[in-house]
Amino acid sequence: MGYSLFKTSGCDIMVQKVVEKRETIDWRRNAAFGSFGLLYLGGVQYAIYVPLFSRLFPGAAGFAAKTVAEKLKDAPGIRNLFSQVFLDQFVHHPLMYFPVFYMIKDFVISDAPDPVRAVKEYGGNMKEDLTALWKIWVPSTLLNFAFMPMWARIPWVASTSMIWTCILSAMRGSSDVPATASFGQHVDAQTFELVTRKFIGSAPRLDPAHSHMLVSVTGADRKGIIADLSKAIYEGGASITTSKMMSLGADFTIVMHVECPPKNLFATRDALTRNLKSDAGLQATIHDVTPLSETSTRPVFTGQVSLTGVDRPGLLYKLSDLLTGKGLSIEHLQTEQHRVRAGAPMVFTTHCHVCGSEKPDIAALRGALKALEKELDVVCSLEIFEGNKGLLHRSVTG
Repeated sequence: MGYSLFKTSGCDIMVQKVVEKRETIDWRRNAAFGSFGLLYLGGVQYAIYVPLFSRLFPGAAGFAAKTVAEKLKDAPGIRNLFSQVFLDQFVHHPLMYFPVFYMIKDFVISDAPDPVRAVKEYGGNMKEDLTALWKIWVPSTLLNFAFMPMWARIPWVASTSMIWTCILSAMRGSSDVPATASFGQHVDAQTFELVTRKFIGSAPRLDPAHSHMLVSVTGADRKGIIADLSKAIYEGGASITTSKMMSLGADFTIVMHVECPPKNLFATRDALTRNLKSDAGLQATIHDVTPLSETSTRPVFTGQVSLTGVDRPGLLYKLSDLLTGKGLSIEHLQTEQHRVRAGAPMVFTTHCHVCGSEKPDIAALRGALKALEKELDVVCSLEIFEGNKGLLHRSVTG
């Protein structure tokens, strides 16, 4: 148990410092791996491989001691060998190992641990996790059960596990974006983390009991426009729920969703109209919005997809085309350019809040994002939400 503790903790530290190039160690994440190594790998897994398998397959030790020629003639021993591999890789790991890993990680890292949420997160990652696991462990387990004496099984597992723990740490170690330089020397760690951690919410869910307006204003920029518009809306008895404003050169634009009780709709429109007429440099449209029914506006799937890379034409097109192909709609979009340092190219980042009437194939979506990363030399991330209950998991696909 002590060896598994230090081995698992050490592998995670190596991944954080060498692979992810973090400037500081995430000790909560490391505690999750250390706890998993101590309690499960050193305790539970030992009990499975040695006492339990010794009782289930009493001839296992004798089979391992035979020569290769003798093994090939021992049909019951070969059958028991594959039975051990099957139980370990297709029963133990999918049904015990990974659920326990996700629950321990959630318990250590999360401020409000939720075992059900942790297991659901594993369900979303199951195909990718098991595929990576079997590539390493099926060959290793065959060698272990075929050739290792009982006392050497755990040392062999621990040695293979040093490689596997590094892979697991890189895949599922943290919900944070790796604090590492990317895109050559163009983006430093702090800037990369800053531009990729931004969160945007869903488009407003319109309350059928209220009146709604979409207000769009453009024109010559001046001081006090926001104060004047928000005052008019306040005096009309309405609220701004969502807005986006920017100045571009000498021009100004803002888009707002305005919500109010039906009795205040006329007063709000009148106050806005009077305010806008007083400034000849502004042009505005006020459009009444009719809410849809609750069932038609509640998506089955919601999430956020982000892309960050050196700016060039086509990045948003490629990403949005991919999302459309997966049956997802973009309901809230934000794109920005960032100048990291003088002389470096601009960095482009986009954040898309996406939704769908059906849940997409998560593994296929991740695979498509990985392919897009390779094609465009960018970094993508996928965050999956369950209704309005909050974040289930976040995985950086790079």
